[in-house]
Amino acid sequence: MMNFPLNVSAVVRRAATLFPDKAITTRLSDGCLHKTTYGGLIHRARRLSVALKTLGVKPGERVGTLAWNTHLHLEAYLGVPCAGAVLHTLNIRLHPDELAYTINHAEDRVLLVDASLLTLLRQVREQIRVEHIVVLGGDGEGLIPYEQLLASADAGTFVDDDLDEASPAAMCYTSGTTGRPKGVVYSHRAIVLHSLVHGVRDCLDLGEADVVCPVVPMFHVNAWGLPFTATMFGAAQVFPGRFLDAVNLLGLMEQEGVTITAGVPTVWLSVLQTLDEGSRQYDLKSLRMIISGGSAAPLSMIRGFEDRHGLNVVHAWGMTEMTPFGSICNVPSRLAGVSREEELGYRSMQGTPLPFVEFRAVTPEGIAPWDGRTMGELEVRGPWVADSYYKVDAGDDRFTDDGWFRTGDIVTIDPHGCMRITDRSKDLVKSGGEWISSVALEGALMGHPAVGEAAVIAVPHPKWSERPMAVVVLKPENNVSVDELQAYLARLFPKFWIPEAIEFVTAIPRNPAGKFLKSNLRERYQHYYAPVTDPSPALSTRLT
Repeated sequence: MMNFPLNVSAVVRRAATLFPDKAITTRLSDGCLHKTTYGGLIHRARRLSVALKTLGVKPGERVGTLAWNTHLHLEAYLGVPCAGAVLHTLNIRLHPDELAYTINHAEDRVLLVDASLLTLLRQVREQIRVEHIVVLGGDGEGLIPYEQLLASADAGTFVDDDLDEASPAAMCYTSGTTGRPKGVVYSHRAIVLHSLVHGVRDCLDLGEADVVCPVVPMFHVNAWGLPFTATMFGAAQVFPGRFLDAVNLLGLMEQEGVTITAGVPTVWLSVLQTLDEGSRQYDLKSLRMIISGGSAAPLSMIRGFEDRHGLNVVHAWGMTEMTPFGSICNVPSRLAGVSREEELGYRSMQGTPLPFVEFRAVTPEGIAPWDGRTMGELEVRGPWVADSYYKVDAGDDRFTDDGWFRTGDIVTIDPHGCMRITDRSKDLVKSGGEWISSVALEGALMGHPAVGEAAVIAVPHPKWSERPMAVVVLKPENNVSVDELQAYLARLFPKFWIPEAIEFVTAIPRNPAGKFLKSNLRERYQHYYAPVTDPSPALSTRLT
């Protein structure tokens, strides 16, 4: 067989050759829509490749991006790796100190910054060591306008290098909620294989006829790889820019005939609420798949989209260290004819591993059986799974001696290989020696018609070691009491699972990836039971 390298250059060549007229649409900062094609965009991406080399960027060096989901960001997605450089997407939601750290740790040579994010840039500019800063869609004092940079480059001098598939193409940093963010470097091969598997029927079944709208940010794990995948298969792409509210997303998906979209549950909960309010009817008949990932999708949300609006929510799971897709929960043929409740229960799981990704759950006693009950820490391996962090000494305990990555997720795996995350290892509640799943309680609470969001944490308790505590955000103009929520949960869970403490708040803090920042909540409520030295008889009875 030929030794044909699997690289981003081959993906770009394919799109330029076969799909030059397919549309790329972006909601600009002024609200207007910008239209281009793969042919026009790739021409500009190749100009960017030439320009970066002119600036002195060498193979393997990093080019940072501070940008929204736009066609300009897609130009960087394609142009930077084709120059042999490494695309480093910067998470704009990081604290400025963490953002500066990731820029310096990656040793970014060039920074591409959206004009609307110059205020953020100013907060870190004195701390970072970057040779060139380029402004996308504007200009700034002492900075290079992007259009000027492209105009100075001769696309005719672009050389389509035969890049080594093992060479680095992109990198992202973890959210850094437990210590400094850690860098993960993706090879060309990893990105190509990850994209190729997206097209498999039992994955996303993504093809040329699709219109893909990644709501998940392009600065967060490469928008789950969808910009690369859509380019490989020639699917049209629709970018919402910085307009991520439900009304704008729904209008854009309706107008552009989006078939596949992807984002975190908090986005889809807001979209579902807007659809339920019914102030406007949206024609979403083209939308065949809403991918939900990043945290567990509440069963009530999956049910609500399907029952009330005829829309299909597909649960997916992955991590920064996995490029990021690891599993997807499509309903298998063996469930044909089961009750709808059984099917919905299956769809609330995180699914089976993608081709070439392997799972195992590990307990202190060894490998857990695939029985759907035994909990263990999920370990994974595969061709797009990291085997180390960037510039971190060997021996990190997240990577096992026999070649697996420890995810930190506590899971069960059923006899058919379908995985359910019961919790993060640090978020499990151990009360009186028994484990309680915060994820299960959160999903149930968000099924209550008055509850918009809910996070469950472990708080220290003088008798039971830990007790679950629920922090709840109610939907607008809704009200419910603590007793009512406890009675609602009591129909679903054992008595000792039910939180005595339920706090109502206006918002739950989030980390840079949009997930609940439970470490903040644990710190805030760590002394909730501190005054209690001898639990009352009533409390003891309730917990017995």
